[in-house]
Formats: sequence, structure tokens, C-alpha cells
Amino acid sequence: MLKARSSLEAHLYMDLHPCECGGSGGFERRRHLEQQGEDLVTVYEGTCRACLRDRRFAFVMDEEIPPPPPAYGGDRPSEIIDPGEFAEVASRYGNWASLGALNAPESERHKYRGAMLTALAAEEEVLKFVPEGQDAVPASAFTSERGRALYERDPDKFSRDLLEFDIEVSQRALAAMESEPPEAADGQ
Repeated sequence: MLKARSSLEAHLYMDLHPCECGGSGGFERRRHLEQQGEDLVTVYEGTCRACLRDRRFAFVMDEEIPPPPPAYGGDRPSEIIDPGEFAEVASRYGNWASLGALNAPESERHKYRGAMLTALAAEEEVLKFVPEGQDAVPASAFTSERGRALYERDPDKFSRDLLEFDIEVSQRALAAMESEPPEAADGQ
């Protein structure tokens, strides 16, 4: 059974696992709870928009109360999403937010804040996979095909120093998006 640390993590997991038809349209998710043995399980069901196949995901939710969004979970690394998948999410949202904010008028940079917060949360998730006292995410942490491929292309991308640097850069970009635009001078 899949164990999610938060509903946000469960939704990301579903987003990362498209229908077997390959359709990227996702599905409208209906949620309900089921008792399965000792576990209270959150079930998401719906129909693939592309092929109309039924989709179903069941998650045992972590007992720890999750931090508020955009965080995906507490201090422990995910058991269902690997560091490569989180790195890919961070890159996708971070690039989109950075380019959008860079090309937007200063008064509209704030529109990219949510995407940058998502990128930062995903970067912080990657760092959780670095074991205490080690300098990088171990190869064994990459459990998905997508994550292993990313790691094999550039294992240095998962060093503690580079991950901490990426987080710092995202924090600075976020701060720039949150800064108040300068007020227009009178008469201009």
C-alpha cells in the first residue's frame, strides 16, 4: 500500500503516474475514505480523460500531521516519490516561474510566487534523501525509472552542496517575487 505524508504528496504521486494509455489529461479525482484492516485509507478514483479507463489510487496517510502546503511532508523523505522525481518537479516549476517573473513587469512578478514555492518545496524534498553525515543522495534512493535516468545523467546534481545552493537560489528568487514594486513618482 502506498504511504503518503500529505494529500499534496498523494496528488503529486498521481500526477507522476499517468494512465497506461499515455494520456496526459489526468482524471477528475473523487476522494473517499475506506477502512482496510487497521488502516484508514484515502482513496482517489476517477476516469481517464483520454481513454475513459477507471483509475484508482489508495494511500495510507502518515500519522504525523503534515506541514502546511506547499510542503509535501515532514522531516522524513518520501516513501512513494524518489529524489529524481522531486528534482524534475522542482526544475519544471522553478524554470517556469523564473522565466515568467523575469519577463513580467515588476508589478506582476507575484503571479509566479506559487510556482516558485512549489519548486522550493520539491528542492527541499530532494535534500531529505541525503543521509545524515553524507554528502549526496545515494544511488539506492532512486527507485523510479525517471529518477534513475536523471541520476545516471548527472549524479553530481544530487550533492548536498549543490542541493543547498539550489534551495538558496530559489529562496532569493522567491524573495524578489515578493518584494513590493516601487511606487510611481508623482506626475509620472
